[in-house]
Amino acid sequence: MGATSKAAGAVGKQLAPKMAHIAPELTSSFVRQALHRAIAGVGPLPPAARAADAQLKEQKGDVDRGIHEVIENHVRYAGAQGFVTNLGGVVTMAVTIPANITGLALIQCRMVAGIAHLRGYDLDDPRVRNAILTCMLGEDTVTALIRERKLPAPPMALATAPLHDPDLDVVISAEVAAELVARVTGKKVATTFARKVPIAGGFIGLGVDAFATWQVGRYATRELLPRARR
Repeated sequence: MGATSKAAGAVGKQLAPKMAHIAPELTSSFVRQALHRAIAGVGPLPPAARAADAQLKEQKGDVDRGIHEVIENHVRYAGAQGFVTNLGGVVTMAVTIPANITGLALIQCRMVAGIAHLRGYDLDDPRVRNAILTCMLGEDTVTALIRERKLPAPPMALATAPLHDPDLDVVISAEVAAELVARVTGKKVATTFARKVPIAGGFIGLGVDAFATWQVGRYATRELLPRARR
């Protein structure tokens, strides 16, 4: 599945610039809105911190086990929404790509915010919010952006920076929006040939979204080191 995810991402990066015609609403503001809703709660999903605290309670205060459960739950959520939005034929692409990106953004934001909360970070801090979004880019992309000097530092350093840089908000949001579009677009192309048997596309979508979410969760766990919880 890792090879499938990387191949989908590579194809998606080539096609992402054309996505403005398919999903013009996918902008930097969309990313910030997804993060806000993930932290504050939306629909049947309670706020990220409250959900993470519930997992911590279930694990009798063991933070590491609580984080493990947060990741596992959101991997399942990602798989479920990936399955639903990848059923059907290629003709549904213009509808399902925005839905898939929205679902994936919300789920991954909520997961990383939960991890950050359990590790002692203030989710209202704009520096922490930038770190959460940066985690969603994944380690390889973050390393490349730092090398290209588009990002000043990895997530942990952003979360604990002496000052908040508002200009960085725009840069990070734009990169996350582009990354989400690339991933989902690439996945759609990678599953096109499986659409002759419609259910197959759904299972491929489930696996790719779930694996990508697991990778983001593991990266966030390595990056957001423990701080004293309030």
